[in-house]
Amino acid sequence: MLKTNNVYFFDATEFEDIIQHYLNIGKHSLAKKAVQLGLEQHPGSIDLKLLKVELFIFEDRLETAIQLLSEIEAVEPHNDEVFIQKATILSKNRKHEEAVVLLKRSLEFAEDPVDIWAMIGMEYMYLDDYENARLNFAKCIDVDYEDYSSLYNIIYCFEMQDNYEDAIRFLNSYLDENPYSEVAWHQLGRQYFELKMFKEALTSFDYSVLIDEGFIGGYLEKAKTLEQLDRYEEAIENYLITLELDDPTAYAYVRIGECYEKLAIFETAIKYYKKAVYEDPLLDRGWVLLTNAYCEAENYHKAIYYINKALQIDDSNFIYWRKYADINIKLEFYEEAVKAFYKCLDLGDEEIEIYIALADVLLFLGEFDDALKILIKAKKTYKEFAEIEYRLCGLFTILSKKEYGLTHLKNGLAIDFDYHNIVKDLYPTVFGAKEIKEVIKNFQKAVK
Repeated sequence: MLKTNNVYFFDATEFEDIIQHYLNIGKHSLAKKAVQLGLEQHPGSIDLKLLKVELFIFEDRLETAIQLLSEIEAVEPHNDEVFIQKATILSKNRKHEEAVVLLKRSLEFAEDPVDIWAMIGMEYMYLDDYENARLNFAKCIDVDYEDYSSLYNIIYCFEMQDNYEDAIRFLNSYLDENPYSEVAWHQLGRQYFELKMFKEALTSFDYSVLIDEGFIGGYLEKAKTLEQLDRYEEAIENYLITLELDDPTAYAYVRIGECYEKLAIFETAIKYYKKAVYEDPLLDRGWVLLTNAYCEAENYHKAIYYINKALQIDDSNFIYWRKYADINIKLEFYEEAVKAFYKCLDLGDEEIEIYIALADVLLFLGEFDDALKILIKAKKTYKEFAEIEYRLCGLFTILSKKEYGLTHLKNGLAIDFDYHNIVKDLYPTVFGAKEIKEVIKNFQKAVK
Protein backbone atom coordinates (compact mmCIF):
# COMPACT_ATOMS: atom_id res chain seq x y z
CA MET A 1 0.00 0.00 0.00
CA LEU A 2 2.89 2.39 0.86
CA LYS A 3 4.78 1.49 -2.31
CA THR A 4 1.84 1.96 -4.69
CA ASN A 5 0.08 4.84 -2.88
CA ASN A 6 -3.13 2.85 -3.31
CA VAL A 7 -5.53 2.83 -0.37
CA TYR A 8 -6.58 -0.59 0.93
CA PHE A 9 -8.91 -1.26 3.80
CA PHE A 10 -7.59 -3.10 6.85
CA ASP A 11 -9.39 -4.03 10.02
CA ALA A 12 -8.23 -2.14 13.12
CA THR A 13 -6.83 -5.39 14.54
CA GLU A 14 -4.78 -5.88 11.36
CA PHE A 15 -3.32 -2.40 11.75
CA GLU A 16 -2.52 -3.24 15.39
CA ASP A 17 -0.63 -6.37 14.29
CA ILE A 18 1.29 -4.40 11.65
CA ILE A 19 2.20 -1.65 14.15
CA GLN A 20 3.28 -4.17 16.82
CA HIS A 21 5.43 -5.93 14.23
CA TYR A 22 7.23 -2.70 13.34
CA LEU A 23 7.65 -1.80 17.01
CA ASN A 24 9.09 -5.24 17.77
CA ILE A 25 11.72 -4.94 15.03
CA GLY A 26 12.53 -1.33 15.92
CA LYS A 27 11.16 0.33 12.77
CA HIS A 28 9.39 3.17 14.54
CA SER A 29 8.97 5.40 11.48
CA LEU A 30 6.98 2.66 9.73
CA ALA A 31 4.98 2.00 12.91
CA LYS A 32 4.18 5.71 13.01
CA LYS A 33 3.01 5.64 9.39
CA ALA A 34 0.83 2.59 10.08
CA VAL A 35 -0.74 4.36 13.11
CA GLN A 36 -1.53 7.36 10.92
CA LEU A 37 -3.12 5.21 8.19
CA GLY A 38 -4.97 3.12 10.78
CA LEU A 39 -6.51 6.13 12.51
CA GLU A 40 -7.53 7.60 9.14
CA GLN A 41 -9.55 4.43 8.53
CA HIS A 42 -10.58 3.83 12.18
CA PRO A 43 -10.59 7.24 13.90
CA GLY A 44 -12.43 5.90 16.95
CA SER A 45 -10.10 2.96 17.66
CA ILE A 46 -8.90 3.19 21.25
CA ASP A 47 -6.23 0.50 20.73
CA LEU A 48 -4.71 2.41 17.80
CA LYS A 49 -4.71 5.60 19.84
CA LEU A 50 -2.93 3.76 22.65
CA LEU A 51 -0.28 2.62 20.19
CA LYS A 52 0.07 6.25 19.14
CA VAL A 53 0.63 7.11 22.82
CA GLU A 54 3.35 4.45 22.94
CA LEU A 55 5.11 6.09 20.00
CA PHE A 56 4.83 9.53 21.62
CA ILE A 57 6.46 8.11 24.75
CA PHE A 58 9.23 6.56 22.68
CA GLU A 59 9.88 9.96 21.09
CA ASP A 60 9.87 11.62 24.56
CA ARG A 61 6.82 13.67 23.58
CA LEU A 62 5.44 13.06 27.05
CA GLU A 63 3.10 16.08 27.27
CA THR A 64 1.45 15.10 23.97
CA ALA A 65 1.16 11.51 25.21
CA ILE A 66 -0.50 12.67 28.46
CA GLN A 67 -2.98 14.82 26.52
CA LEU A 68 -4.00 11.91 24.27
CA LEU A 69 -4.26 9.59 27.29
CA SER A 70 -6.68 12.03 28.92
CA GLU A 71 -8.88 11.92 25.82
CA ILE A 72 -8.82 8.10 25.85
CA GLU A 73 -9.54 7.97 29.59
CA ALA A 74 -12.61 10.16 29.12
CA VAL A 75 -14.02 7.47 26.79
CA GLU A 76 -12.72 4.36 28.58
CA PRO A 77 -11.87 5.23 32.22
CA HIS A 78 -11.25 1.59 33.15
CA ASN A 79 -8.90 0.66 30.33
CA ASP A 80 -5.89 -0.98 31.99
CA GLU A 81 -3.60 0.17 29.16
CA VAL A 82 -4.28 3.81 30.05
CA PHE A 83 -2.95 3.19 33.56
CA ILE A 84 0.03 1.29 32.16
CA GLN A 85 1.02 4.08 29.76
CA LYS A 86 0.58 6.71 32.48
CA ALA A 87 2.83 4.62 34.73
CA THR A 88 5.41 4.40 31.93
CA ILE A 89 5.47 8.20 31.68
CA LEU A 90 5.86 8.52 35.46
CA SER A 91 8.69 6.00 35.36
CA LYS A 92 10.48 7.97 32.64
CA ASN A 93 10.18 11.00 34.93
CA ARG A 94 11.70 8.90 37.77
CA LYS A 95 8.47 8.96 39.75
CA HIS A 96 8.65 5.24 40.45
CA GLU A 97 6.49 5.16 43.60
CA GLU A 98 3.65 6.90 41.75
CA ALA A 99 4.13 4.50 38.83
CA VAL A 100 3.70 1.53 41.22
CA VAL A 101 0.41 2.99 42.51
CA LEU A 102 -0.99 3.31 38.98
CA LEU A 103 0.18 -0.14 37.93
CA LYS A 104 -1.51 -1.67 40.97
CA ARG A 105 -4.72 0.12 40.00
CA SER A 106 -4.46 -1.27 36.48
CA LEU A 107 -4.54 -4.80 37.96
CA GLU A 108 -8.20 -4.20 38.87
CA PHE A 109 -9.12 -4.03 35.18
CA ALA A 110 -6.52 -6.25 33.49
CA GLU A 111 -7.45 -9.65 32.06
CA ASP A 112 -3.82 -10.82 32.02
CA PRO A 113 -1.83 -9.40 34.96
CA VAL A 114 1.54 -11.02 34.16
CA ASP A 115 3.03 -8.10 32.20
CA ILE A 116 1.85 -5.67 34.89
CA TRP A 117 3.48 -7.70 37.67
CA ALA A 118 6.71 -7.61 35.67
CA MET A 119 6.42 -3.83 35.28
CA ILE A 120 5.74 -3.40 39.02
CA GLY A 121 8.80 -5.54 39.70
CA MET A 122 10.95 -3.28 37.52
CA GLU A 123 9.67 -0.15 39.29
CA TYR A 124 10.58 -1.66 42.66
CA MET A 125 14.02 -2.45 41.28
CA TYR A 126 14.46 1.21 40.32
CA LEU A 127 13.61 2.00 43.95
CA ASP A 128 16.18 -0.57 45.17
CA ASP A 129 13.30 -2.37 46.90
CA TYR A 130 14.51 -5.83 45.90
CA GLU A 131 12.19 -7.72 48.25
CA ASN A 132 9.00 -6.36 46.67
CA ALA A 133 10.53 -6.57 43.20
CA ARG A 134 11.29 -10.26 43.71
CA LEU A 135 7.78 -11.02 45.00
CA ASN A 136 6.22 -9.52 41.87
CA PHE A 137 8.53 -11.38 39.49
CA ALA A 138 7.74 -14.57 41.45
CA LYS A 139 4.06 -14.10 40.54
CA CYS A 140 5.07 -14.13 36.87
CA ILE A 141 6.96 -17.38 37.38
CA ASP A 142 3.95 -18.97 39.08
CA VAL A 143 1.95 -18.37 35.88
CA ASP A 144 4.71 -19.30 33.40
CA TYR A 145 7.66 -21.38 34.58
CA GLU A 146 9.52 -20.57 31.34
CA ASP A 147 9.43 -16.81 31.92
CA TYR A 148 13.22 -16.63 32.04
CA SER A 149 13.26 -12.84 32.08
CA SER A 150 11.45 -12.90 35.44
CA LEU A 151 13.67 -15.76 36.64
CA TYR A 152 16.80 -13.73 35.91
CA ASN A 153 15.30 -10.73 37.70
CA ILE A 154 14.45 -12.80 40.78
CA ILE A 155 18.03 -14.05 41.00
CA TYR A 156 19.34 -10.53 40.42
CA CYS A 157 17.27 -9.34 43.41
CA PHE A 158 18.72 -12.09 45.61
CA GLU A 159 22.23 -11.17 44.45
CA MET A 160 21.73 -7.46 45.14
CA GLN A 161 20.88 -8.44 48.72
CA ASP A 162 23.92 -10.81 48.87
CA ASN A 163 21.39 -13.50 49.66
CA TYR A 164 22.92 -16.43 47.79
CA GLU A 165 21.59 -19.10 50.18
CA ASP A 166 17.96 -18.05 49.58
CA ALA A 167 18.66 -17.87 45.86
CA ILE A 168 19.87 -21.48 46.01
CA ARG A 169 16.75 -22.55 47.92
CA PHE A 170 14.53 -20.78 45.40
CA LEU A 171 16.31 -22.34 42.41
CA ASN A 172 16.21 -25.83 43.90
CA SER A 173 12.47 -25.41 44.47
CA TYR A 174 12.09 -24.14 40.90
CA LEU A 175 14.05 -27.13 39.55
CA ASP A 176 11.79 -29.55 41.46
CA GLU A 177 9.00 -28.31 39.18
CA ASN A 178 11.06 -27.67 36.06
CA PRO A 179 14.10 -29.99 36.19
CA TYR A 180 15.04 -29.61 32.52
CA SER A 181 15.68 -25.86 32.67
CA GLU A 182 19.26 -25.28 31.60
CA VAL A 183 18.88 -21.61 32.59
CA ALA A 184 17.94 -22.50 36.18
CA TRP A 185 20.82 -25.00 36.50
CA HIS A 186 23.17 -22.33 35.15
CA GLN A 187 21.90 -19.77 37.66
CA LEU A 188 22.15 -22.31 40.49
CA GLY A 189 25.77 -22.95 39.56
CA ARG A 190 26.52 -19.23 39.68
CA GLN A 191 25.15 -18.99 43.22
CA TYR A 192 27.27 -21.94 44.38
CA PHE A 193 30.28 -20.33 42.67
CA GLU A 194 29.74 -17.10 44.63
CA LEU A 195 29.76 -19.13 47.86
CA LYS A 196 32.96 -20.89 46.70
CA MET A 197 31.10 -24.22 46.67
CA PHE A 198 32.88 -25.18 43.48
CA LYS A 199 32.03 -28.90 43.38
CA GLU A 200 28.30 -28.11 43.68
CA ALA A 201 28.68 -25.37 41.07
CA LEU A 202 30.37 -27.79 38.68
CA THR A 203 27.53 -30.31 39.06
CA SER A 204 24.99 -27.58 38.25
CA PHE A 205 26.88 -26.43 35.15
CA ASP A 206 27.23 -30.06 34.05
CA TYR A 207 23.44 -30.41 34.11
CA SER A 208 22.98 -27.14 32.19
CA VAL A 209 25.15 -28.32 29.27
CA LEU A 210 23.70 -31.84 29.35
CA ILE A 211 20.24 -30.36 28.85
CA ASP A 212 21.42 -27.98 26.13
CA GLU A 213 24.66 -29.01 24.41
CA GLY A 214 24.84 -25.63 22.70
CA PHE A 215 24.57 -23.56 25.88
CA ILE A 216 27.69 -21.36 25.68
CA GLY A 217 27.10 -19.71 29.07
CA GLY A 218 27.06 -23.13 30.73
CA TYR A 219 30.42 -24.13 29.20
CA LEU A 220 32.01 -20.79 30.14
CA GLU A 221 30.94 -21.01 33.78
CA LYS A 222 31.90 -24.68 33.91
CA ALA A 223 35.37 -23.79 32.62
CA LYS A 224 35.78 -21.02 35.21
CA THR A 225 34.76 -23.47 37.95
CA LEU A 226 37.23 -26.09 36.74
CA GLU A 227 39.94 -23.43 36.98
CA GLN A 228 39.03 -22.89 40.63
CA LEU A 229 39.41 -26.64 41.16
CA ASP A 230 42.88 -26.54 39.49
CA ARG A 231 41.59 -28.78 36.68
CA TYR A 232 43.12 -26.64 33.96
CA GLU A 233 43.18 -29.19 31.10
CA GLU A 234 39.42 -29.74 31.47
CA ALA A 235 38.86 -25.98 31.73
CA ILE A 236 40.70 -25.51 28.42
CA GLU A 237 38.49 -28.18 26.80
CA ASN A 238 35.34 -26.30 27.84
CA TYR A 239 36.65 -22.94 26.68
CA LEU A 240 37.50 -24.53 23.32
CA ILE A 241 33.91 -25.81 23.05
CA THR A 242 32.65 -22.20 23.33
CA LEU A 243 34.93 -21.26 20.41
CA GLU A 244 33.37 -24.03 18.32
CA LEU A 245 29.81 -23.04 19.20
CA ASP A 246 30.11 -19.35 18.35
CA ASP A 247 32.48 -16.74 17.02
CA PRO A 248 35.76 -16.69 18.96
CA THR A 249 36.04 -14.17 21.79
CA ALA A 250 39.08 -12.47 23.26
CA TYR A 251 37.76 -13.39 26.72
CA ALA A 252 37.92 -17.13 25.96
CA TYR A 253 41.39 -16.82 24.41
CA VAL A 254 42.66 -14.98 27.51
CA ARG A 255 41.24 -17.60 29.87
CA ILE A 256 42.77 -20.42 27.82
CA GLY A 257 46.11 -18.60 27.88
CA GLU A 258 45.93 -18.24 31.66
CA CYS A 259 45.20 -21.96 32.03
CA TYR A 260 48.24 -22.86 29.92
CA GLU A 261 50.33 -20.43 31.97
CA LYS A 262 49.25 -22.17 35.18
CA LEU A 263 50.27 -25.46 33.57
CA ALA A 264 53.68 -23.83 32.88
CA ILE A 265 53.16 -24.25 29.11
CA PHE A 266 54.26 -20.69 28.40
CA GLU A 267 54.66 -20.84 24.61
CA THR A 268 51.06 -21.99 24.16
CA ALA A 269 49.86 -19.40 26.67
CA ILE A 270 51.58 -16.68 24.64
CA LYS A 271 49.97 -18.01 21.46
CA TYR A 272 46.49 -17.59 22.96
CA TYR A 273 47.27 -14.15 24.39
CA LYS A 274 48.29 -13.08 20.88
CA LYS A 275 44.98 -14.42 19.54
CA ALA A 276 43.16 -12.44 22.24
CA VAL A 277 44.76 -9.09 21.35
CA TYR A 278 44.21 -9.78 17.64
CA GLU A 279 40.53 -10.52 18.30
CA ASP A 280 40.06 -7.45 20.53
CA PRO A 281 42.93 -4.93 20.42
CA LEU A 282 41.19 -2.81 23.09
CA LEU A 283 41.24 -5.58 25.70
CA ASP A 284 43.94 -4.32 28.06
CA ARG A 285 43.99 -7.59 30.00
CA GLY A 286 45.21 -9.41 26.87
CA TRP A 287 48.12 -7.02 26.29
CA VAL A 288 49.11 -7.03 29.98
CA LEU A 289 49.08 -10.83 30.20
CA LEU A 290 51.05 -11.13 26.97
CA THR A 291 53.62 -8.65 28.26
CA ASN A 292 53.76 -10.35 31.67
CA ALA A 293 54.38 -13.72 30.04
CA TYR A 294 57.48 -12.34 28.28
CA CYS A 295 58.58 -10.65 31.52
CA GLU A 296 58.30 -13.99 33.34
CA ALA A 297 60.56 -15.46 30.69
CA GLU A 298 62.88 -12.44 31.21
CA ASN A 299 62.48 -11.59 27.54
CA TYR A 300 62.14 -7.86 28.20
CA HIS A 301 62.80 -6.81 24.61
CA LYS A 302 59.73 -8.76 23.45
CA ALA A 303 57.79 -7.41 26.43
CA ILE A 304 58.60 -3.80 25.53
CA TYR A 305 57.69 -4.50 21.89
CA TYR A 306 54.18 -5.66 22.79
CA ILE A 307 53.50 -2.98 25.41
CA ASN A 308 54.52 -0.41 22.79
CA LYS A 309 51.98 -1.92 20.39
CA ALA A 310 49.35 -1.62 23.12
CA LEU A 311 50.25 2.05 23.66
CA GLN A 312 49.96 2.73 19.93
CA ILE A 313 46.35 1.53 20.14
CA ASP A 314 45.48 3.29 23.41
CA ASP A 315 47.99 5.75 24.84
CA SER A 316 45.54 6.93 27.51
CA ASN A 317 45.57 3.60 29.36
CA PHE A 318 47.58 4.07 32.57
CA ILE A 319 47.82 0.28 33.05
CA TYR A 320 49.97 0.15 29.90
CA TRP A 321 52.13 3.06 31.08
CA ARG A 322 52.71 1.32 34.43
CA LYS A 323 53.84 -1.81 32.66
CA TYR A 324 55.96 0.23 30.23
CA ALA A 325 57.71 1.90 33.17
CA ASP A 326 58.38 -1.43 34.94
CA ILE A 327 59.89 -3.01 31.83
CA ASN A 328 62.09 0.03 31.15
CA ILE A 329 63.48 -0.26 34.68
CA LYS A 330 64.34 -3.91 33.95
CA LEU A 331 66.07 -2.76 30.74
CA GLU A 332 67.81 0.03 32.71
CA PHE A 333 66.19 2.72 30.55
CA TYR A 334 65.50 4.90 33.57
CA GLU A 335 64.67 8.14 31.75
CA GLU A 336 61.92 6.30 29.82
CA ALA A 337 60.60 4.88 33.09
CA VAL A 338 60.43 8.39 34.58
CA LYS A 339 58.43 9.64 31.55
CA ALA A 340 56.04 6.71 31.94
CA PHE A 341 55.46 7.30 35.66
CA TYR A 342 54.77 10.99 35.02
CA LYS A 343 52.30 9.93 32.30
CA CYS A 344 50.52 7.70 34.83
CA LEU A 345 50.12 10.67 37.17
CA ASP A 346 48.86 12.85 34.28
CA LEU A 347 46.24 10.19 33.51
CA GLY A 348 45.00 10.21 37.11
CA ASP A 349 46.80 7.07 38.32
CA GLU A 350 47.89 8.45 41.68
CA GLU A 351 48.40 5.24 43.63
CA ILE A 352 51.15 5.45 46.23
CA GLU A 353 53.17 2.84 44.30
CA ILE A 354 53.51 5.26 41.37
CA TYR A 355 54.80 8.09 43.55
CA ILE A 356 57.25 5.80 45.37
CA ALA A 357 58.58 4.15 42.20
CA LEU A 358 59.00 7.52 40.47
CA ALA A 359 60.78 9.04 43.48
CA ASP A 360 63.15 6.05 43.71
CA VAL A 361 64.07 6.24 40.00
CA LEU A 362 64.65 10.00 40.25
CA LEU A 363 66.83 9.35 43.31
CA PHE A 364 68.85 6.79 41.33
CA LEU A 365 69.31 9.37 38.53
CA GLY A 366 70.45 11.96 41.08
CA GLU A 367 67.41 14.17 40.47
CA PHE A 368 66.99 14.90 44.18
CA ASP A 369 64.89 18.05 43.87
CA ASP A 370 62.43 16.37 41.49
CA ALA A 371 62.22 13.34 43.77
CA LEU A 372 61.50 15.63 46.72
CA LYS A 373 58.73 17.45 44.82
CA ILE A 374 57.07 14.13 43.95
CA LEU A 375 57.14 12.92 47.57
CA ILE A 376 55.79 16.23 48.91
CA LYS A 377 52.95 15.95 46.39
CA ALA A 378 52.32 12.36 47.47
CA LYS A 379 52.23 13.37 51.13
CA LYS A 380 49.26 15.66 50.46
CA THR A 381 47.20 12.55 49.69
CA TYR A 382 49.01 9.89 51.74
CA LYS A 383 49.50 11.75 55.00
CA GLU A 384 50.79 9.05 57.36
CA PHE A 385 52.74 6.56 55.27
CA ALA A 386 56.13 5.32 56.42
CA GLU A 387 57.19 4.77 52.79
CA ILE A 388 56.97 8.52 52.20
CA GLU A 389 58.34 9.71 55.56
CA TYR A 390 61.58 7.70 55.42
CA ARG A 391 62.25 8.79 51.84
CA LEU A 392 61.64 12.43 52.77
CA CYS A 393 64.09 11.96 55.63
CA GLY A 394 66.75 10.75 53.21
CA LEU A 395 66.19 13.44 50.59
CA PHE A 396 66.04 16.37 53.03
CA THR A 397 69.25 15.17 54.67
CA ILE A 398 71.00 14.85 51.30
CA LEU A 399 69.86 18.37 50.45
CA SER A 400 71.40 19.66 53.74
CA LYS A 401 68.07 20.20 55.47
CA LYS A 402 68.83 17.96 58.43
CA GLU A 403 66.12 19.29 60.73
CA TYR A 404 63.43 18.44 58.20
CA GLY A 405 65.09 15.08 57.66
CA LEU A 406 65.02 14.24 61.38
CA THR A 407 61.38 15.34 61.66
CA HIS A 408 60.37 12.96 58.87
CA LEU A 409 62.50 10.19 60.35
CA LYS A 410 60.61 10.52 63.65
CA ASN A 411 57.30 10.48 61.75
CA GLY A 412 58.34 7.29 59.96
CA LEU A 413 59.48 5.58 63.16
CA ALA A 414 56.16 6.39 64.83
CA ILE A 415 54.23 4.90 61.92
CA ASP A 416 56.31 1.76 61.28
CA PHE A 417 59.59 1.30 63.16
CA ASP A 418 60.63 -1.92 61.37
CA TYR A 419 60.49 -0.25 57.95
CA HIS A 420 63.31 2.18 58.87
CA ASN A 421 65.86 -0.08 57.14
CA ILE A 422 64.63 1.41 53.83
CA VAL A 423 66.81 4.43 54.73
CA LYS A 424 69.81 2.10 54.89
CA ASP A 425 68.92 0.57 51.49
CA LEU A 426 68.24 3.83 49.63
CA TYR A 427 70.37 6.36 51.51
CA PRO A 428 73.32 4.46 53.07
CA THR A 429 75.32 7.64 53.79
CA VAL A 430 72.29 9.19 55.52
CA PHE A 431 71.71 6.03 57.56
CA GLY A 432 75.33 6.14 58.72
CA ALA A 433 75.03 9.70 60.06
CA LYS A 434 75.41 10.04 63.82
CA GLU A 435 72.20 12.08 64.35
CA ILE A 436 70.13 9.56 62.40
CA LYS A 437 71.46 6.59 64.35
CA GLU A 438 70.87 8.42 67.62
CA VAL A 439 67.20 9.17 66.82
CA ILE A 440 66.59 5.53 65.86
CA LYS A 441 68.34 4.27 69.00
CA ASN A 442 66.45 6.65 71.32
CA PHE A 443 63.11 5.76 69.73
CA GLN A 444 63.83 2.05 70.15
CA LYS A 445 64.63 2.57 73.86
CA ALA A 446 61.47 4.63 74.40
CA VAL A 447 59.32 1.91 72.84
CA LYS A 448 60.87 -0.78 75.01
